[in-house]
Amino acid sequence: MTENRILWSPGKDRARASAMYRFMTQLGFDSYEDLYRWSLDSTPDFWQAVCDFSGVTFQKKASAILNQPGDMTTAKWFSDATLSFPQHVLRHSGDRAAIIFRGENGVRREISFDELRALVAAVSAGLTAAGVQKGDRVAGFLPNCPEAVIAMLASASIGAIWSSCSPDFGINGVVDRFGQIAPKILFCADGYFYNGKRFDSLRAVNGVLNEIPSIQKTIVVNFTGAPVKLDSIRDGVQWQAFLKPGVPLQCLPVEFNHPLYIMYSSGTTGVPKCIVHGTGGTLLQHLKEHQLHCNIGQDDSVFYFTTCGWMMWNWLLSALAVGATIVLYDGSPFFEDGRVLWRMAAEEELTIFGTSAKFIAALEKAGVRPGEEFDLRSLKTILSTGSVLPPEGFDYVYDAVSSDIQLASISGGTDIISCFAGGNPLLPVRRGELQCLGLGMAVEIYNDRGESVIGENGELVCSNAFPSMPIGFWNDPGDRKYHAAYFERFPGVWAHGDYAEITENGGMVIYGRSDAVLNPGGVRIGTAEIYRQVEKLDEVLESIAIGQDWEDDVRVILFVVMREGVKLDEDIKNKIRKVIRVNTTARHVPTKIIAVAEIPRTISGKIVELAVRDVVHGRPVKNTDALANPEALEYFRDIAELGTS
Repeated sequence: MTENRILWSPGKDRARASAMYRFMTQLGFDSYEDLYRWSLDSTPDFWQAVCDFSGVTFQKKASAILNQPGDMTTAKWFSDATLSFPQHVLRHSGDRAAIIFRGENGVRREISFDELRALVAAVSAGLTAAGVQKGDRVAGFLPNCPEAVIAMLASASIGAIWSSCSPDFGINGVVDRFGQIAPKILFCADGYFYNGKRFDSLRAVNGVLNEIPSIQKTIVVNFTGAPVKLDSIRDGVQWQAFLKPGVPLQCLPVEFNHPLYIMYSSGTTGVPKCIVHGTGGTLLQHLKEHQLHCNIGQDDSVFYFTTCGWMMWNWLLSALAVGATIVLYDGSPFFEDGRVLWRMAAEEELTIFGTSAKFIAALEKAGVRPGEEFDLRSLKTILSTGSVLPPEGFDYVYDAVSSDIQLASISGGTDIISCFAGGNPLLPVRRGELQCLGLGMAVEIYNDRGESVIGENGELVCSNAFPSMPIGFWNDPGDRKYHAAYFERFPGVWAHGDYAEITENGGMVIYGRSDAVLNPGGVRIGTAEIYRQVEKLDEVLESIAIGQDWEDDVRVILFVVMREGVKLDEDIKNKIRKVIRVNTTARHVPTKIIAVAEIPRTISGKIVELAVRDVVHGRPVKNTDALANPEALEYFRDIAELGTS
């Protein structure tokens, strides 16, 4: 167990000034522990209390808050209720900044709440004129820019379903996602900037359009400032020409479980699963986390380093609903030697700074001390997610950033578009621990026997229904894939796939993913996305990828079986890296590429990443009887190259 000494406490005055304290005392509780227990014992009353506290407006009230609460797989929230997501996100007004955008290339833009509402209305009118209706899909292949937020809210205002990914995805990665949901409209940009370079997006856009015939109109944002030629873009129109200004915003009320977002799994075992999240569940869960767990209010400026392809983008956007200013950044977080984000934090007087454990570790190794180099007096909370923040990361933040700051390591996922555990303005921060389990989330740790344990490592599960559970997967008749993904291991209980521990303090320690998903730098990568690219090459017969624990992070290792007579030399390694980078992202590119003679498989023919990973890390492999060729594991044992950088 990680040493869990207290590194920071809020103090009585700061704790009592928090929204969590107001919420807790209004309900008659004296401690978070009692409030948390009540949120599980009286789940419908708890979520109604969140609605009341957050000012959620239903056009049609629910006939029941929760039906069939005893079965997670069939539980239904707020039956018959209708509401509008953008109505809540855009309910604040005035000339105060709603969005501040900062680009790596020095561009700064500011959009007020009034301006944001007008822009959403103009895009909404454009979508309506283009024939978009309730239930249609609208896709965004965009940098993390204001137009992405505007297009998403405009889509939701007419009941359309939004889905997005970042422009660093290759054509295949985009088609693997958007191709499954048949979008009617595609928003894209002419290009983007990363680490001092300009990248063109329109070639990839053309490739996507060739593969997805459902797209009827493509709206191009001139993001780079260079002249944009639309001659080659099918049904292309520039952003400004698409807008229809001067029309008041009309927000269509939709059912509580009407789809709001389609998001994607990592694609471990094939093309990514299309995870559908509902309107009401997303709104309630985010309001709970923003107001109560993160103590975000109208005076806050909230930043999270993310792209439009990660759920933290969706999470950040919802902070507008509490009246906070959201700060968007697009580019490399390591630009200007890792100082660009801290300079932005000082200049914009950020109060909430969200990042990844990988970024924190990289700053520490680079010797960057933000608290000494920049004026960060406005900063009150640092959020960290994406991968496990080790205890040394906690030490670094309190030494090099600020000794008087709440460091909230949070953990959840795309699957629930929110968190199972995270921060709490009432509680101390302990070294290496997430502060608490989330309100309304019956999080437990199951051992191998399916028993709930405290102070032991095991599988992170959730044993009660919660509103931000997916409403299903896209194109999944009978919800078969959905149930298999989360409820098969422990029937009727959500198994999340994290290996974790609930401590005696009521906090949590995450030890990593319990499945084969790769997590370099905290970014989830599915091995199947790598295989589909590598095995296009004539020189490679087959491949297997694992994540190797390396310097408080994970690096991707790729093993390949070469065609007879072909030797894996540097030219072929570079060819492999290039095909992966072009068709997926730079994060998918393996650190090491190693040739092996054979890959172990199950009797049914499936390759076994977890067994290979165990061998590489010197751990015993369980149940080799399930393997058709267990002797192949020896090819992965004691490889000298895996002990070097």
